[in-house]
Amino acid sequence: MTLPFFLFFFFILATVSTALPYGISYHIDCGTPTNTTDSFNTTWLSDRFFTGGTTGIVSEPLHFHHHHEKTLRFFPISSGKKNCYTVPLLSTSSRYLIRTFVVYDNYDGKSHPPSFDVSVSGTVVFSWRSPWPQSLARDGAYADLFASFQDQALICFYSFATDPPVISSLELFPVDPASYDSASVANNHTILVNYGRLSCGSNQWGPGFTNDADSFGRSWQPDSVHRTGVTGRHKVLAVSTKSSIVGADQKPNYFPTKLYQTAATTAETAEEGGGVLEYELNVDAKLDYLVWLHFAEIEDRVRKAGERVFDVFINGDNLTRVDIYKQVGVLAAFTWHHTVKNLSSSSLSVKLVGVVGAPLISGIENYALVSADPSTLPLQVIAMKALKDSLRVPERMGWNGDPCAPTNWDAWEGVTCRLSKDNTALVISQIDLGSQGLKGFISDQISLLSDLVSLNLSSNLLVGEVPSGLSQKSLIHLDLSNNQLTGSIPDSLASSSLQLVLLNGNLLEGQVPDELYSIGVHGGAIDLSSNKGLCGVPSLPACPMFWKNGRLSTEGKLAIGLSSLFVFCFILLLVYIYIRRRRNDYDFALPHELTALAAKRNRYQRQKSLMVLEMESQHARGQPSPSAIQ
Repeated sequence: MTLPFFLFFFFILATVSTALPYGISYHIDCGTPTNTTDSFNTTWLSDRFFTGGTTGIVSEPLHFHHHHEKTLRFFPISSGKKNCYTVPLLSTSSRYLIRTFVVYDNYDGKSHPPSFDVSVSGTVVFSWRSPWPQSLARDGAYADLFASFQDQALICFYSFATDPPVISSLELFPVDPASYDSASVANNHTILVNYGRLSCGSNQWGPGFTNDADSFGRSWQPDSVHRTGVTGRHKVLAVSTKSSIVGADQKPNYFPTKLYQTAATTAETAEEGGGVLEYELNVDAKLDYLVWLHFAEIEDRVRKAGERVFDVFINGDNLTRVDIYKQVGVLAAFTWHHTVKNLSSSSLSVKLVGVVGAPLISGIENYALVSADPSTLPLQVIAMKALKDSLRVPERMGWNGDPCAPTNWDAWEGVTCRLSKDNTALVISQIDLGSQGLKGFISDQISLLSDLVSLNLSSNLLVGEVPSGLSQKSLIHLDLSNNQLTGSIPDSLASSSLQLVLLNGNLLEGQVPDELYSIGVHGGAIDLSSNKGLCGVPSLPACPMFWKNGRLSTEGKLAIGLSSLFVFCFILLLVYIYIRRRRNDYDFALPHELTALAAKRNRYQRQKSLMVLEMESQHARGQPSPSAIQ
């Protein structure tokens, strides 16, 4: 897509107030370290939300009227071929007008304007090609579009060869999601790229020349440059009014009142053989265009229906007949729009032919309807951004924006993408970052890459463990060789569909899962060499008893558990016996009196026994016993 024709006009606008119907707008002064406030009391923010690049200043600052047109950010090849502004959105609206200002003005002294593309949410919307026209290179150009976003706006720049893309200012204005008949004409997957926005009958109108700001931040240009077929008696007149216009500045489009207070008409009427207004707009072929026309009856001479009637032709086709008074009366806004399908030429003509009286028109808008390219699945975007951080991917590789989109540009360096099975999104199929000097680790978020077929991170300086999340069924080739990975090989790898596994040259340890090793037996290839701690499969040492994957095995843990249980039960038994004995001593001990009586009885029995023994002894010696003497 080439640049819309209206961009080549300088100083058509400055900015608008940030007080918009649907929230706060952004005005970013690219390349500027501090905030500034312009003559319309609008705050321009210092440069922010960018992924890389460096700052510059135009060679002739005094040539520019506004501060945000004098500074710029450019993205040298050292920042990668893809750089972005990722702007967080703070509005209740999901639809925005985005406006950029781009200027070269020989800021680098090379006299070579760059070639680059600009994308919004992964869809290329502007293409700048060198050589630029001299006036454009020196004066700069504005470009704007309407697009829908979710949580953030992603505006990216893609360089050709070694050309550094440039951006001088970036603005975002929240608009009504229903604007421009989005339900029937466009949707969240269609971007409206501005190819012309004319205020008819006005010499200079729009933000930057008046305090009557457009609520959506649109810039309106004079129409005189684009009028054609004006010769002889077909003279064009500019008419205006200061009266208010009914229906202007109303939702969902908020077309400004001042747009309808001026108009272009013809000096001759249809009855006089005149009454023709014609405009020609430059466009790109093979695109669809939304043409929006604005009318308001502001001349006193028309006082009833039928006094001004004219036909509207677009590219030669008579599409409608307009009677403004009949439609809305006087001093009231009336709009009509039409979609031109698959335009075959590089110009689009709008012609008003009088039927009764002279035709009259207040404004013309023309937008290319650009279908949004598919973007990467959100979960896979999360995974890739996590990998970018964990692997410490260098800036030169340009891992910014959407990993896969736009499809007419290469994906992130070292990344291969394809369409999802339902053709609605892009998915990551391969990552090849071998020998890139990476010094980080492999994020567990890699498990979100459910369509990954091949992963090559070999010959880097990666540390940490092999993520268990590398078990997606899609994965066929895995090369993590010659790094500094530690820990064990996760069992989950054995349940994948791997046909090639290269883990050699690491610091891995523990038992190798049998199912993983069987890859080589079933026709695949596996290399586990130069990992001194691995064990348990042929060509590797046997694993110690009760030891697996660098730690206690399940069997070892079970044995220790049973032993501990036995010791614990034995201790419990000893405690039980001890307590039981103490209880017995207390419960069955005899009273003190009974103990003393028993002791006396025992002494009596012993004395009696001694007397009996003595009597028996005397009897044996022939001595009479005491009883006999008596």
